[in-house]
Amino acid sequence: MLHLRLIVPPDRTEDVTELIGSTVGTTHLVVLPGAARDPAGDVVMCDVAREAGDELLHGLRGLKLDQDGSIAVENIDLSMSERADAAEEDAPGEGADAVIWEQLAEASHEESTLSVTYLSFMLLATMIAACGVVLDNAILIVGAMAVGPEFGPIAGVCTAIVQRAPRLAARSLIALLIGFVAAIAVTTLFSLVMDRLDLFSEELLDGERPQTGFIWQPDPFSLVVALLAGAAGTLSLTSSKSGALVGVAISVTTVPAAANAAVALSYGEVGQMWGSIEQLLLNLAALMVSGTATLALQKKLWRTQRGKLRRRLRRA
Repeated sequence: MLHLRLIVPPDRTEDVTELIGSTVGTTHLVVLPGAARDPAGDVVMCDVAREAGDELLHGLRGLKLDQDGSIAVENIDLSMSERADAAEEDAPGEGADAVIWEQLAEASHEESTLSVTYLSFMLLATMIAACGVVLDNAILIVGAMAVGPEFGPIAGVCTAIVQRAPRLAARSLIALLIGFVAAIAVTTLFSLVMDRLDLFSEELLDGERPQTGFIWQPDPFSLVVALLAGAAGTLSLTSSKSGALVGVAISVTTVPAAANAAVALSYGEVGQMWGSIEQLLLNLAALMVSGTATLALQKKLWRTQRGKLRRRLRRA
C-alpha cells in the first residue's frame, strides 16, 4: 500500500476528504485541522492500495494540491490492519502490476539528470570495464555493468516518449551522450597511462579473449538480449522490484562496449573501436525500443484499470 500525507488549504479539505472517501481502495483517513504551518493548512493522511494510487493522485492534482499545498507519497513496507487488507481486496487488479505514473516521472527525472555523481559512476564503471577487457576477466565486466548508471537516462527517454515530455527526453539524451563521450575520453587516457605503466598492452587487447571478445562483435543475440533486458528493466522500475534492475544491468553490453572502444582507440585499433561502438548503439537502441513498448502497454492496461475504478465509483 501507499501512505499519502497532504497539506490542504482549509477551503478544499472537504473536497479532498470526499475524493479520498469515494476512491475505492482507501482507508485510515486522518484529518488534522490547522496542523500545517508552511504552507498553512490542514494535514490530511490516508492509506491507499497501490492499484488505486494513480487514480487518487490524479484527482488530488485536479484539486491543485500540488500547486497550493503538498502531496507526499511513501511506500508502506508493512501494514497490519484488516481495513488495509479489505481496501486492497476492493481495489481492482494486483498491486505488483500497478504503475504510479507520477512516481515514475519523478524517479526518471532524478535518475536522468546529468550530475557529478552520475558522471563519476559512469567514468569509474568504464575504467573497471577497461581492466576487464584487457585482462579478459568476466568478473570485472560484470562488476562494471552493475556499477554503470546508464539505465536511468534510458528509462527517462522511454518515460518521456510515452508521457510526451520533451524536456525529460532532452535531459535524458544529453545525460546519455555526455556520459558516454566523457567515459570513452577519460578511459582512453586511462588506457594510455596503464600502457605506460606496463599494465595494459596491445598484445593483450589483440590476443585470444574468449570471455570478452563478444563485446566488440555484435550479433543477433546482442539485439535479443537487449530487447528482453529493456522490458525487464522497465518492469522493475514500475513495479518497485528494484532487485531485478541489477540483473538487467549485468545483461546488456553498454559500459563494456564503451570501455572496449576506448582501449581500442588508445591503440589505434579502428576495427575493434567501431565494432564496440556498433555494439553500444545497438544495445542502447534496443533498450529504448523495448522499454518504451513496455511502458506503452502498461499505460494501456492502466487506462483499463482506471475505467474499472470509475465504473465502481458510479455504482457506489
